[in-house]
Amino acid sequence: MSARVLIADDQALVRAGFRKLLESAPDIEVVGEAQDGREAVDLARRLLPSLVLMDIRMPRLDGIEATRRLTADGNGMRVLILTTFGLDEYVYEALRAGASGFMLKDAPPEELLAAITVIARGDALIAPSVTRSVIEEFVRRSPAPAAPAPVLDELTAREHEVLALLARGLSNAEIATQLVVSDGTVKTHVAHVLAKLGVRDRVQAVIAAYETGLVTPGAPS
Repeated sequence: MSARVLIADDQALVRAGFRKLLESAPDIEVVGEAQDGREAVDLARRLLPSLVLMDIRMPRLDGIEATRRLTADGNGMRVLILTTFGLDEYVYEALRAGASGFMLKDAPPEELLAAITVIARGDALIAPSVTRSVIEEFVRRSPAPAAPAPVLDELTAREHEVLALLARGLSNAEIATQLVVSDGTVKTHVAHVLAKLGVRDRVQAVIAAYETGLVTPGAPS
């Protein structure tokens, strides 16, 4: 099944470059282009792509609010944020708004194509470096987290462990190695964590882990 992608960026040359790259992949179809956030929302609701490549800084409506509106529609559409800087001050807010991950615009083409494939199939993209350099940084700047949310009480001790390791940026395979269990077992635990937290993907689970105080910036793994 091919990924249907909408490109949203206010620079025509950037859109053209992404279109050329994406159209080189056999399993990706570019369904449209938007030059600002408002057009991105309108086109996405009309064309129903499986994924939107969303620039953060756009006129009329920025990528954060556009992401918030699209993910609030509840149709399963995914958003991959594109940014110029790894520590873009808006990345954390974009993830909170419901984005399933973010990539640097100057990332190697193969990484961008892989990211689109990962997110289009329903997973989330959040590398260890993203967790440490973006999420921790912005949680550090935020007020101290509130008391752990009651929903965390529904997690088993092992699910708490899995969530804490997710929040450190570990992949399923790395979590399996650390907990000495199978990849399949970790996948099951992750699914249970997402269901109990009522979140869509790993990115939202990681944010919940920080915001509820389960994990704190700078704490040892």
